Amino acid sequence: MIRLALILLAIAAILYSVALTTSAALKPTPAGPPIAPDPEVHPQAIIQVYGADVWGVRGRFAIHTWVATKGVNEPTYTIYQVIGWRLRREGSSVSIAQDRPDKPWFRSPPVLLHEVRGQQASKLVPKIAQAALSYPYEKEYVMWPGPNSNSFTQWIALEVPELGLTLPAKAIGKNWMQENHPMLSPSS
Repeated sequence: MIRLALILLAIAAILYSVALTTSAALKPTPAGPPIAPDPEVHPQAIIQVYGADVWGVRGRFAIHTWVATKGVNEPTYTIYQVIGWRLRREGSSVSIAQDRPDKPWFRSPPVLLHEVRGQQASKLVPKIAQAALSYPYEKEYVMWPGPNSNSFTQWIALEVPELGLTLPAKAIGKNWMQENHPMLSPSS
């Protein structure tokens, strides 16, 4: 009995070690400090893509992503994201709101994943808005494999390839979109 307990304890320790190592390997590389420039001080167009660990243990392996844009001389950022609980409450999972983009996601600090500024950003801001409004899965949300918040961000990346966005491995759901995007799926 003691031998079985020791074997189970050793297996649990190995699994825990593997989980910690995997979690560290999946950690996204920041594109810069996770601080959105003050729109009152920075008149140029800005696009930022953020990610933050999801709530609980799942945060070791998955992040929630969102896209923030600010056009030239705009006083606020527009935040584009998909939030699962919105579907039940409001009939659409897509959230488009004026807000500060660098806020924590359920107490998880944001990581800046991608940024574009200036003239290039100015050209892409309306394309991102159009892509967000044309998201075909607003009435669906599945935590895994998708469509989910990362599927939405991947949709924007695919619809606006000039953005140059590559989501990290922790963006669970991005692959679902790559497999189901109307222009990329095998059935199209």
